[in-house]
Amino acid sequence: MLQLLSQPLVPLRPVGRALQGLLLPGECGTLVGRSRYREGHVLFVKPEPGTRVIIRRSSEESNCTVCVGEDPACSKTKILSDPQNMTVEFTCPSPQDIFTVEVNRDLDCSKSCAYDTIHPESSILPDFKQIFTWDLKVSPAKAFQLDFPASGMKQIQSLEQCLDKHTYTILMYLRAGTVPIGTFCRTGTITRMQVLWKGRVSLEVPRDTVLIPSDFKYSEAVGSISAVVDVVLARGVSNTDFFSPSNIPSDYVMKWNFVVPPMHNFTVNFVKYTEPECQSKMARVTYQQDNNPPIDKSLRDNQVTNYQGNFSLSLTNCDVKKGKVPGLFLNFRVSVFRSGIPYLCTVDLQNDEALSLQLEHTTLDSFCELSVDSVVQKTIIVPPGSKAILSFLDCRSDELLLTAKKTIECQNLSLCSLAEILLSVPALDSCLPTPLQEVTWVLQMPQDGAVELRAPQGSLNQLGPGQDCVTPMSVLVSEADGSRIGCFSSLAGKGYIDKVQISSNVTVTAVAGAQGLNYKHGPFLSMSFSPEITDNLIYTIFLSPLGLSTVLLMTPNWPGTMKSESTLSWIVNIPEEYRAELSFLNVSQPRCREGHTEMIIKEMGSEIEQSFREDNAFDHKVDMSGSFYLNMSNCEPGYGHFAILSQLSLQKKSKKLLSIILGVIGALLAVSLIILIVVCVVIRKKKHQLANRSSICIPKGIASLPGDASFPKIRANNESHVYDYIDETMVYGHLLEDERLQEGGGQFNGHQVDTYRMFTGTVDTMAVNSEPDGCQGPETDSYHPFLGPSETFMPPRPHSPLCPLNSMGFEDRRMVDNELYTFKNQGDLNTINLFNDDRLPPPDVEYDEAF
Repeated sequence: MLQLLSQPLVPLRPVGRALQGLLLPGECGTLVGRSRYREGHVLFVKPEPGTRVIIRRSSEESNCTVCVGEDPACSKTKILSDPQNMTVEFTCPSPQDIFTVEVNRDLDCSKSCAYDTIHPESSILPDFKQIFTWDLKVSPAKAFQLDFPASGMKQIQSLEQCLDKHTYTILMYLRAGTVPIGTFCRTGTITRMQVLWKGRVSLEVPRDTVLIPSDFKYSEAVGSISAVVDVVLARGVSNTDFFSPSNIPSDYVMKWNFVVPPMHNFTVNFVKYTEPECQSKMARVTYQQDNNPPIDKSLRDNQVTNYQGNFSLSLTNCDVKKGKVPGLFLNFRVSVFRSGIPYLCTVDLQNDEALSLQLEHTTLDSFCELSVDSVVQKTIIVPPGSKAILSFLDCRSDELLLTAKKTIECQNLSLCSLAEILLSVPALDSCLPTPLQEVTWVLQMPQDGAVELRAPQGSLNQLGPGQDCVTPMSVLVSEADGSRIGCFSSLAGKGYIDKVQISSNVTVTAVAGAQGLNYKHGPFLSMSFSPEITDNLIYTIFLSPLGLSTVLLMTPNWPGTMKSESTLSWIVNIPEEYRAELSFLNVSQPRCREGHTEMIIKEMGSEIEQSFREDNAFDHKVDMSGSFYLNMSNCEPGYGHFAILSQLSLQKKSKKLLSIILGVIGALLAVSLIILIVVCVVIRKKKHQLANRSSICIPKGIASLPGDASFPKIRANNESHVYDYIDETMVYGHLLEDERLQEGGGQFNGHQVDTYRMFTGTVDTMAVNSEPDGCQGPETDSYHPFLGPSETFMPPRPHSPLCPLNSMGFEDRRMVDNELYTFKNQGDLNTINLFNDDRLPPPDVEYDEAF
């Protein structure tokens, strides 16, 4: 290796530029350059053992020379091989335009071979043209083998240039002289090469070119042919050229081994060749395949055509005449193409201007060959409104992916139909070799509109975390820029989303399972264009006790971030007899660079709302007694992301509070009723006492004392027997009239009194004394308000003694319980004492001044 000598770069004159010391290939070392003389530049070099640095002038037009060490002798070429520090000087200001730097290393495997890989580690002096050479040598009876990188090598003609400006040349040393095997570029079909005994590999890189390292392995192998090249041909249609060395020596043999991919045929054509002048034998080409006899052909014969399988091609020279005669040269081409008969299918999309199809491989090692209109392509696209003939060669159904895309567009909302459009699987030609696996609908809305998505029947259900979107009746909804909104399913009986409104262009993608999609598959969604909405996304939700009792609400692109500076709303409708519990299960808040995230919860019909920002704490559970709005908005995040997963649970309203309210109201009513009763009783009692203390007149009788407490209250303890006055003709007149009509043939001529007549007689003062135990006889000389029985046509009634007022404590067994309480017989008085309480002393009697 060349060691780096730390010397500063000092420019000594304004013209030209100082050389910068850079690392040579790892096998060679490092050079450092600096200016020392006004006329030129200087390099300090220390080669490693086994490495030589050759500085050679490539232009004869210049007189610039190179000097090494203290030796004053300068020349156009200098070779540095001693592993010691040396000074290299140039006598011109721009040596990079004149000199070439070559780094050479010997790799001798004739005794022992400990080498593994050969590679130039880095570039030296990029201002100079660089050549890296490796001289390879093995035992005379053996060959050295070069294994190229996985990308392989490609052979070109000697005068051609590689695209990356990295040109490799391989030489072979024979006793007859040096034979150039060929010139190669990186990336090709050649993977390995064997060369007998001795050879050289060189890499040439022009000035001002960055070196691209390319490793290849060097090893010893057993060989008997001068040179062997191994080639692996690529799949598909290809044409690859190969070149033999020029002026091949007599009896020289060069061989190419070809690996042909399965299900492919090959054909060999000679592009150009030169026949030598032979003294004996003739130049020939031999084809060899496994288990088949070899096929020999001359250079002028037709070569093999449409063969299958791996093969080898050997070129053998004749015994060439001495002298300056043309030598053997061959340029041949190997063409590879697919074998078999393709399957054809005609696809006609002329009747659907919005539908396009795409077909592609799903496996990398597939031998399937696709073509459209006889042009082989890796991916076939049939545009909308076109017709194409598709070709499938060795294609299995399970290694193809067929997708469809349909565009539904509205440019002006006033001109577009607002009717719903069903998103259904399109009907395709039955000749396609694989079922439809994916359908994408591109919904392009007008500038002042929105896209509205519904379930074809029932409601939509949004699939949550852990649920696979590749299920029957499931679709992935995204914005046109790829921002994912969510995965939705329209299975009957499992939905809660009435509609989804989106204020941007939308893509809806349905992916099939193993069975694929066909036109018999029901519609996935129903879409329509609607007027513009205020938010980026709006969900309308109807919760029902007959459906899902618990649902998930997710921000778009969950669990990823919600789109920055976007807004989202849920309109949640709850049945009247139910309430909802809103729980926030997973909340991720960003650190906002501009603006704030905000979440607002507001019941419908109420002006009260709950609002939270990213820098505020909030309740993770909120009870909602009725339908409500849930709004979210994102900021411009600095770092972090905004994503919320919430859960909505439907619960029946509890009657406990209603029972408490009704109980309180009932208690208040009961207390009010008791107070009212007490007040009424007190008022009525006062009125009763005043009424009892009013004067009454009982002619010729014993005075009964008002307010006698011993008076029993019967008839359910009410005072229904107390009257202010009694119009007896109204009470008993109808009975008297009926009885008289029965007895008198329908006439009643007795004296009837139908009004109360005021008493106009004198009033005797009643003595207040104790009431006798017995009843008195009939009174005389007293006023009678009614006619006696004898004076009327009424039948006689048994005699009843006149008793005092408190004689109501007795009952006569002769009386009948009827309206008049008449007697049932004329027997003696038979009384029953109804109560035995002692009589109270009679109260003072007050008389009314009106009498």
